[in-house]
Parts: sequence; structure tokens; C-alpha cells
Amino acid sequence: MLMVLDIVCVTHATSLDNEAGVASGQTDPGLSRLGMRQAAELSARFAGERFDLVVCSDLRRSWQTATIGFRGRLDIVREGRLREVDYGTLARHPTAAIDAVRLDHVEIPFPQGESWHAAVTRHGDLLADLAAGQSRVLVIGHRATYVALQHLCAGIPLAEAVADPRPWQPRWDYAFDGGAAPWRAAGGCRGNDALSQRSVACGVRRRMKRRFGRAESAIAFSM
Repeated sequence: MLMVLDIVCVTHATSLDNEAGVASGQTDPGLSRLGMRQAAELSARFAGERFDLVVCSDLRRSWQTATIGFRGRLDIVREGRLREVDYGTLARHPTAAIDAVRLDHVEIPFPQGESWHAAVTRHGDLLADLAAGQSRVLVIGHRATYVALQHLCAGIPLAEAVADPRPWQPRWDYAFDGGAAPWRAAGGCRGNDALSQRSVACGVRRRMKRRFGRAESAIAFSM
């Protein structure tokens, strides 16, 4: 039986690629020394809260964050569906280069990679599986995780979620209604087909150009 799943989301701690200013995608750098210190602080940050599980991706920067922060206190599950979007041949390029083209890949895959749409779909499948047996989870993810939760739980159009320059914060809280399965109803988009997503993407680009003078903005968010 699918239930409403309460989700607390945090991004992985600072990785070596974060410090170098490159976007990892599904390549696998570990945490930096700063990141290890940040991960160690998570246990105290969430000391008074109850979770059924900690769910992290199987990429090192995510599972290291989970292991350093919660080993011995909470069950930790590594899950491949929680990975960052696959940037394909653009992986480990400067983060600014990814920022400049991310809206081009809402529906169209990155070269030899995947689209944001595909990444959100696999996140949705994972959340549905979790909702079938858990009530509250701590998710340690990536930018794609934030995009998926904004779209699937908060109802933000996918292109707007991809474009969102929201900076880092200690946590994001969501409720996922597993029974709705909105990403499956339209092949991966919450009630929006590919044409409507492209239309939203064009509108977002125009707003970003007006605001920043170009089609990209800084993202203070781990990738």
C-alpha cells in the first residue's frame, strides 16, 4: 500500500570536484577534507529527529556523507536511482558550462548522458518504492534530487525546477504522495508533455536573461 512519505533532503557534503569548480555528474569523486567535517556535523544536526532510513546515492560523495554522519545510528541504503543527472561528455567540465546549457536538456539528453526528465523519472520510481514501506526518510542526494523533489512533491514545472538557482540550505522538507504517481501519468513529467516543458524552458530562459543579462546564473548547490 502506497502511503504519504515524509522526506527530509540534504545535499551531499563538499566534494573534491565542488572545490575545483567542476560538475561531477555520475563520475565519482570523494569528499574533500571540508566535506568530511561537514558530514560529521550531520548527526548532531538531526539528533532529535526520527527517520526510518537514510537513503543516499551510490556515488561516493553521497554515501560518504551518509556513512560519516550516521553510521551506527541509522540504517543506510545506497540507491543508484538517486544519482546525479548524467552529464555524459560534459561531466567534469566547469560548473558554469553546465549552467549555460542545463535548460537545453530538460527533455533532450546531455551528449551520451541523460535528460533531467529521465533523472526525475528514476527518482520518482525510487520514491514510490520507499512510500510503499517507509513513513519518513532522510535523503542525501544531488542537484537532480532537489529538482525531482521540487517537481514531484512541490508541483514546480520541471524546467523551472531545473533553472532554480536556490542556494544551499541545511535541509528541504517534502511530502510525497506515492499513490499519485504523477511522473508515470505523462511519461515522466508531472502532467506536462515534452512540448509544454520546452515552452516553459523558453519562458524561464527569457526571465533569466532579463534578470542576469544572459541565459545562465550561478548555482550554489552541490552537483
